[in-house]
Amino acid sequence: MSVFNFSSWFSLTLYFFYLGLALYFIYDLIFKKHNPTKSLTWIVLMLLLPYVGLILYVYFGRDFRKIKMYSRKGLHDEKLKKEKSTLQAERMNRAGSQLPADLAPYKKLVLLALNNSHSILTEHNSTEIYYTGKDALMAMYASAQTAKHHIHLQSFIIENDAVGTRWKNLLIEKSKQGVDVCVIYDDFGSWNLPRAFIKEMKKAGVRIEPFGKVRFAGIRAMINYRNHRKLLIVDGEEGFLGGINIADRYYDGGKSIEWRDTQMRIRGEAVKQLESSFLMDWYFITNKNLRRRKHYKYSLPQLPEDSVPETCYMQIVSSGPDSDWADIMQLYLTLITEARERISITTPYFIPNESILNALRTAALGGIEVRIMLPEEADSRFVHFASLSYVNDLLDAGVHIYLYTKGFVHSKTISIDGKCCLIGSANLDIRSMEHHFEVGALVYNPQVSAQLEATFDADLKHSKLIVAKTWNKRPRRQKWSEQLVRLLSPLL
Repeated sequence: MSVFNFSSWFSLTLYFFYLGLALYFIYDLIFKKHNPTKSLTWIVLMLLLPYVGLILYVYFGRDFRKIKMYSRKGLHDEKLKKEKSTLQAERMNRAGSQLPADLAPYKKLVLLALNNSHSILTEHNSTEIYYTGKDALMAMYASAQTAKHHIHLQSFIIENDAVGTRWKNLLIEKSKQGVDVCVIYDDFGSWNLPRAFIKEMKKAGVRIEPFGKVRFAGIRAMINYRNHRKLLIVDGEEGFLGGINIADRYYDGGKSIEWRDTQMRIRGEAVKQLESSFLMDWYFITNKNLRRRKHYKYSLPQLPEDSVPETCYMQIVSSGPDSDWADIMQLYLTLITEARERISITTPYFIPNESILNALRTAALGGIEVRIMLPEEADSRFVHFASLSYVNDLLDAGVHIYLYTKGFVHSKTISIDGKCCLIGSANLDIRSMEHHFEVGALVYNPQVSAQLEATFDADLKHSKLIVAKTWNKRPRRQKWSEQLVRLLSPLL
């Protein structure tokens, strides 16, 4: 056989091999009820970029929520959550209009969280909100210093820098004092974390584990599904959640003037729900249930009646590929549709799906004041262009969009009517809504929501309102960049 004939035969074989694989995955996209827009984007990518498109789909495109790659089977906490949330839903339905004033307007929202993610409604809680990364990290560090029983820390990013080293030393010190210290970090988000950093902690007794080890072998590789939750629980009595990771830039702003973020401290019944979220993630990683350890005597969700006398209704909502529904996306959608006067949203990345986009436009056209705050300068130009590509769609409907100029805004919050809000780790983008493990606090309390909106109003002093006339005059190069990146937005 000549070299030419062999080359032709080999090329033809590779072509049919690729065609077979591509047809298999296209079948998977078409006949398994995936999102039509996303499916079409992946099909075009696979056809236009042979092998490259297929590889990208294998690692970043498959829907593991439907495949049930992650399972909660056998988790005692999950069983308790289902039982209690079912009872609470039944009681709410029986109560009819006889609900507390803070809950009555949001019965639909409460029931949604009870049914889609089994998020138990708690009553006795107190909260404190921090609005800069520096303030949040200082409060978290001070809380961890007081630990006497255990520290559970979960972070998407842990860096080997000044802040990371300070936390490492503290956790080692507490472990040597007999405090049970467990740490979860995301293997992709903490890609640069040295082995020596981890080894030093383990040697001191700290139990530290990566979530979703990055593997490039096998068609079920989990690179696309990351754990984006940020939690700190101290002694089961005090918890933190929000957007803060363990790295210098969250403390000093990095290249920005300031790192503007939102982190919530919780004391009360809801802390047990945060603890439950951490313990289930720990179970996924280690296949070990920490509740089997005899010294974990706290239960879910009971606390002494006089521990937190304040009333602040709250549900801790977890979402990810382990759930049957896109829980946090459904909550965002319901929050938007339930608003009667105004909606205030802060997010660093804005890539909404069609449902969220239409809900925002519908609210604005219906007379609701819709305000969205984005960073003027983002940490990813690619994603930033995708975010800006949606501006015209919203301006046409009367949505007010602001660009924050005093540093980088990394907050992930939504407040409606100054009465109800959601604070957590989820960005208002497709990745957080569909692919990432996220957690948030759904708070039914006018004081907390009013504080959040007051901070939003204060941030307006350091923000630019996007005006349609001026926005339409932006450079043509930027317009092209936005639209080209938007074509890939279903994949971001």
